[in-house]
Amino acid sequence: MPAPRTPVRPASSRATSAARSATRPVVSAREAQALREALALRQALAARPDLTPEQVAAARAAVAARKPTAAKRPAPKKRPAAARKRPAAKKRPSGTRPAGTRAAAARTGSSWSTRLGVVALSTLLLPAALALVLPGAGTPEDGPQDVTTLALTARSSLLEQADTYHQLEARAGQERTALQQARDAEGAARAAVAAQQHAVGTTAAALYRAPATSRFPVLGLSAGDPSSTPDVLFRAALADRAERAREEYVVRAERTVAALEAAQRRVADAEAAVAAAEAEVEAVLSAVRRQVDGLGTDVTGVLAGLGPIPAAGEQQARNQAAVQRWQQYLAGLTAAGIEPPAAAELTDLADLPAGLSPALDAAGQPIPGVAWAVIGSSPVTVLPAETVAAVSNAFSQLGKPFVAGTAGPETYDCGGFTAASWLLAGYALPATPQEQWTSGAPVPVDRLQVGDLVFSPGGQDVGLYLGDGDVLGASAATYQVGVRSMAADSTAVRVPLAAPAEPNAALAVGETTGPCGAPLPQPGIASPEWGGWSNGRIPVQALCQLGVYQHALRCDAAAGYAQMSDAFQAQFGTPLCITDSYRSVGSQMAAFRAKPKLAAVPGTSNHGWALAVDLCGGINIAGTPQWTWMTANAGRFGFVQPAWAAPGGEKPEPWHWEYGYIS
Repeated sequence: MPAPRTPVRPASSRATSAARSATRPVVSAREAQALREALALRQALAARPDLTPEQVAAARAAVAARKPTAAKRPAPKKRPAAARKRPAAKKRPSGTRPAGTRAAAARTGSSWSTRLGVVALSTLLLPAALALVLPGAGTPEDGPQDVTTLALTARSSLLEQADTYHQLEARAGQERTALQQARDAEGAARAAVAAQQHAVGTTAAALYRAPATSRFPVLGLSAGDPSSTPDVLFRAALADRAERAREEYVVRAERTVAALEAAQRRVADAEAAVAAAEAEVEAVLSAVRRQVDGLGTDVTGVLAGLGPIPAAGEQQARNQAAVQRWQQYLAGLTAAGIEPPAAAELTDLADLPAGLSPALDAAGQPIPGVAWAVIGSSPVTVLPAETVAAVSNAFSQLGKPFVAGTAGPETYDCGGFTAASWLLAGYALPATPQEQWTSGAPVPVDRLQVGDLVFSPGGQDVGLYLGDGDVLGASAATYQVGVRSMAADSTAVRVPLAAPAEPNAALAVGETTGPCGAPLPQPGIASPEWGGWSNGRIPVQALCQLGVYQHALRCDAAAGYAQMSDAFQAQFGTPLCITDSYRSVGSQMAAFRAKPKLAAVPGTSNHGWALAVDLCGGINIAGTPQWTWMTANAGRFGFVQPAWAAPGGEKPEPWHWEYGYIS
């Protein structure tokens, strides 16, 4: 007999829970933010009993007037070493990839977890607002806490710019669609003109070749042959009709020419609209590049360590080691007074910023896109400021969940992760690994530099190169953002370099993994273990909320559940009713103490893998329309009812459903 897995929740308990939910007031994101800021302000003021009423009022006014998502930090002071000199005639390369290749992946962040993250970020930024009005407050030069505030402010500002980019890019996409429609209409009008011109030409040619008596039948009238008169008059009538037809052809031809001219004007207007929209998109990307160009390495070093979600076991140690290695590199640049230059300043090897020289490979050939500086007596690679920003922002997303087809800021797939990281450095990349490869500037693997995009064999997976054979990416194998080893026979492109004139040849599809490194499915029951976690010990930050109370699942299962709930609601008018999802070890112990004969032994429940749900609302009773619908449709969304839980099974639990065959 299998261990009991899911105790039945009594109807009275469900009713009590529903009543409690119905009476709970709904707090909007704005109200939650205001509450959090008010509490933080009260704590800040309580810690300063020496403030005068005027100072208190000024602090309250500063917080009330602050706009967290638009916070701007003062430009950092430039360091003297490696002085930044920009040639006046040098043009920064465009951060926009060729039009039509930027298929946008779905962005996540509309859930409550994202809203609360914004509120938490605004609370972290509150000391910066108070520092402007409270006496004795520190300045950005006073210590590490101020650098952290600058890093938080920079991250908030970059995310705001990214949102603006997505809005403008969506509008540009609409304008491109309208342009294509206008061009299609122009093509149809041009074809109509050609058809009418052919008709006019054909009739004109026939008229030219016709004898005079055919053109003017009245010439056939003869006083000596009165009997031919009716026939002549009949032919004259036909000639008049043909003449009117020719005139109609001419009129239609003139109208189609006018329609073509109107279509051409619409195409010109649509092209102007596309150009204007793309100019706005490029302006945002340029603004992002200017902003990251002004970030000091002390700020980007702190930015790399903001908000990672812990991983399990060896993965966590590997993630931390990579972050520390990156922060040590940036700290070395900071100590030496070296500011990473903009990518545009590294294009002319004969005119590099002061203190920098061309980086050389093992054969003594220059490496494009990077430079060398000297710290002590050793050369060190200096990356562009945009690359530093992309890598630091990527590190700050360590541990975020993997969900196919998403590009952040809460969940990512592999292409969405690299695109989102580079977007925060001012470069717009396509959404998929294959498109990122075809539109990028290829580099040999033996000349890889930190920040390069590294593609697994077949181009199914992509990540950011970190050096020492490590790659940072969102992996379908571990269901999270993490550091892994670079696969053999990988290929790579360098983002800041100009795109090739011709797209790269598509990589041959590999057979070792599925998209984003997903292991190929195997027949039979799959192991529910994932991410290196133990049963019931998965951190909630690594899961995705279902939008009902505190229910959560692994993010791919949560996405399938949401789609299934929408389909269920379309059929029955209400979303899925759920009583249980992920259970931590503590929750499993509580359930086992309450109902030892029904609940699974703590640490063995399938709910502990965040891959199982218990449903209600009719699904909990076998044979109902709701349960019957689930048996027919749940598989479309990845959910199945294990044999032991089905009617007639070893332990019937019609309410219990799992994501995939895991038991």
